[in-house]
Amino acid sequence: MVQRALAEAADSPGYPVTIGLPESRQAVVDWLGRRFGVTGLGIDGVLPLIGSKEFIASAAVHLGVGPGDLVVWPRFAYPTYEVGTALAGARGLAADSLTAIGPERPKLMWINSPSNPTGKVLPLDHLRKVVDWCRERGTLLISDECYLECSWEEPRPMSILHPDVCGGSHEGILTVHSLSKRSNLAGYRCAFVAGDPAVVAELLAVRKNLGLQMPGPQQHAMIAALEDDTHVVEQHARYAARRAKLKEALQRAGFRIDDSEASLYLWTTREGADTDCWDLVSWFADRGILVAAGAFYGDAGARHVRVAFTATDERIDAAVARLGN
Repeated sequence: MVQRALAEAADSPGYPVTIGLPESRQAVVDWLGRRFGVTGLGIDGVLPLIGSKEFIASAAVHLGVGPGDLVVWPRFAYPTYEVGTALAGARGLAADSLTAIGPERPKLMWINSPSNPTGKVLPLDHLRKVVDWCRERGTLLISDECYLECSWEEPRPMSILHPDVCGGSHEGILTVHSLSKRSNLAGYRCAFVAGDPAVVAELLAVRKNLGLQMPGPQQHAMIAALEDDTHVVEQHARYAARRAKLKEALQRAGFRIDDSEASLYLWTTREGADTDCWDLVSWFADRGILVAAGAFYGDAGARHVRVAFTATDERIDAAVARLGN
């Protein structure tokens, strides 16, 4: 279905506009409302991205964050939040609690729920507290919600744009979403940012001078993907089956699963053992299984590894068999 939409829009020789098609932005508004109860969002609060990673790496620079400013991101985090902070020349802090930030007023705060790598989901009360805390301090809050549709256990993830979280106002908050996970479209580089129209306008003013434009055919593909829920339900069931097999096999092999309520990963370590993540990587490698070292995601991950269930069913079954040996 998505390939067909891409092909039918392939005759696209003119430059696309950075702000995107009205239809693609409306598809985002409709999807967030239908799937996650977001209200009060208009197309002026939506901006297409060329994949979410380029935005996460460049947002600080594009929004004028610079030397002397503080950027905060989670203790467990994939490295791009820190990379974007370094590119802006700002100071960075990895922190999971508001008290750990102290009296400072960060210029920008990132949260990531569901989390990569841990799969942890931040509950409603915590999300609401973070929104209020940032607004009191004039801190821009950006929530990386790329795994929002990849949920397996309670608590279920919520968007910070939901009225129960943000009080019905999107002022001072943005979310970033990707179709790479929900629709298996990593190669299409379809993503978007949504939220405060004033901040979206500021991003647009910079990005249109940098040629950061989602190609027209991809926008039509994104519309097709966002308007269809059937393929998402089917893929969710496929991942759920793979996850269940891997989780059981890991636990039988003596591993403990921490968090992992959502996302496409199991965050695991040896039960009751003081094990370095690189020793665990070697243990899996000896069995022909590739996992990611927890240290890639911050010092706090030094005893864990991230196990993805994105391989084919045949490869997942092979890994399960090897874990039993």
